[in-house]
Amino acid sequence: FVTVSPDGRYIASDGWDNVIRMWDAQTGHLIHVMEGHTWTVICGAYSPDGTRIVSGSRDTTLRLWDTLGSRQVGEPVRGHTSEVTSVSFSPDGSCIASASWDRTIRLWNGHTGEALGEPLYGGMRCVTFSPDGSRIASGGRGGEVLMWDVQTRSRIGNPLEGHTFSVTSVLFSPDGAFLYSASWDGT
Repeated sequence: FVTVSPDGRYIASDGWDNVIRMWDAQTGHLIHVMEGHTWTVICGAYSPDGTRIVSGSRDTTLRLWDTLGSRQVGEPVRGHTSEVTSVSFSPDGSCIASASWDRTIRLWNGHTGEALGEPLYGGMRCVTFSPDGSRIASGGRGGEVLMWDVQTRSRIGNPLEGHTFSVTSVLFSPDGAFLYSASWDGT
């Protein structure tokens, strides 16, 4: 993964060596190396205020990081039973959504990592919050895109179909009017 801080000053990236590196976007200098995961880091995202990064790994955990001191915040976040493939902060930073090959989406407190209720089920590979934080979009292995209501934790409408292979990325437009998806089918 590669993720850019909200102010554009920093870049965080993963590696096959189980660490996250934070870079100065202007100079390209390495600022911090964040160690803690025990297997490949697959995904990560900055909090909206830029003070935290959440990462997900093949070790089935999420970890919260303080970007100012590059230290882990609290214990590893556990709940998934397979690799974590996608993470997303809500627009206000209060919630984190994660997707895993265990076919679940889980919601976590964005500050403490505590689980927020039971998982949502449905073959997930990627997740993103809508700009207003009321919905989550997720992409699945079967090529479908699902919409979820964050408050009721229920699915909204029928699956959005059109891809013929796994959906690898979903993203709302800034105004929330459009949802974009990418797939291993090349579309």
